[in-house]
Amino acid sequence: MDVGKYIKEKRKRLGLTQKEFADALGLGKHGDRTLRRWENGETNPSPLELKCIQEFPEEPPFPNPPLEEAKFTIVDLFAGIGGIRLPFQKLGGYTVFSSEWDKFAQKTYRANFGETPAGDITKIHEKDIPDHNILLAGFPCQPFSQAGLKRGFEDTRGTLFFDIARIIAEKRPDAFLLENVKQLRTHDKGRTLQKIESTLHELDYTLHIEVLRAADFGVPQNRERIYIVGFNNKINPYVPFQFPTPTYEPTCVGSILEPEVDEKYTISDKLYEGHLRRKEMHKKKGNGFGFSVFTAESPYTNTLSARYYKDGSEILIDQGPNKNPRKLTPRECARLQGFPEEFVIPVSDTQAYRQFGNSVAIPVVQAIANEMIAAMNAVNFLTDYITPLKERKMQLV
Repeated sequence: MDVGKYIKEKRKRLGLTQKEFADALGLGKHGDRTLRRWENGETNPSPLELKCIQEFPEEPPFPNPPLEEAKFTIVDLFAGIGGIRLPFQKLGGYTVFSSEWDKFAQKTYRANFGETPAGDITKIHEKDIPDHNILLAGFPCQPFSQAGLKRGFEDTRGTLFFDIARIIAEKRPDAFLLENVKQLRTHDKGRTLQKIESTLHELDYTLHIEVLRAADFGVPQNRERIYIVGFNNKINPYVPFQFPTPTYEPTCVGSILEPEVDEKYTISDKLYEGHLRRKEMHKKKGNGFGFSVFTAESPYTNTLSARYYKDGSEILIDQGPNKNPRKLTPRECARLQGFPEEFVIPVSDTQAYRQFGNSVAIPVVQAIANEMIAAMNAVNFLTDYITPLKERKMQLV
């Protein structure tokens, strides 16, 4: 076998750059150079490295379920890497449409679900969205551009939330789940959330709103997010939904840590000195800002953010008195959000940090999804959109 040719062809089939494939394989600080030499036939990977390349998945681990097993349909807006989709798909959800504008997130989504999300949702007409049972959206929180004189639905125009609202208004899904940062509650002295609520009430949906913390659901991360669940009153105004009760199971940072990590994740002396200097400066000013170091015994970490790739300051792992602390690896970030081990990370470390920082704590969403589907099934709430899909598939065969 021509090993170099095999590696290059596989990488191209995956649609990855040398940097992305090297990071995905865990090849270390200069892994792209190593991969380039392999592809050019200058050196060869070890048997263990070649085995890792051969076993890197080309088939998506989380495709839509077979239609005969599907129980309801979903659309996945502002999809990111599919973190909200995964729990609903586990319960039998069949995704009929997804949207995500970021090309790197699209790459991760395609590697895991076998489909490339449509692009910018602001450029997609609501009539072109397929009928669906449940709308999912972890939408960005933008300042509302028309705050003030107008009210309700009209007040949301010009924001990304409006794109959710116009789709709900047109497609009338049975239910929806929206996710955002906890600060949405207090943004603009609470007026932003009030506008969102009034818009959704105007569209005739019953709302349930709660802030839940990942660490209360078995995830070793102090991540708080607001969740907005809505049910279509025109189908049934009495859906017996309640947010899940926290499990409060003990958590431990050590549960997500790898036994050995590459030296590239240890922060440099220069960066560490900068962290220490800034922390001392904040201390003198009387505030608590600065980097945070955790050990395997820590119950949970700070919230993982999209800026983690910059310096890792919010979550650094202690490596003892004689070594600088280190950043989490992308796989550890995936675990910190509760992603399954089979989840493919086909992008560079920098993009992976952004993607997991922007995503959701899977176990929290799973707990909400369980309650939503149970409540909807209790009152025969789900509109039948699966049968037409099955019939259409039979016609195509």
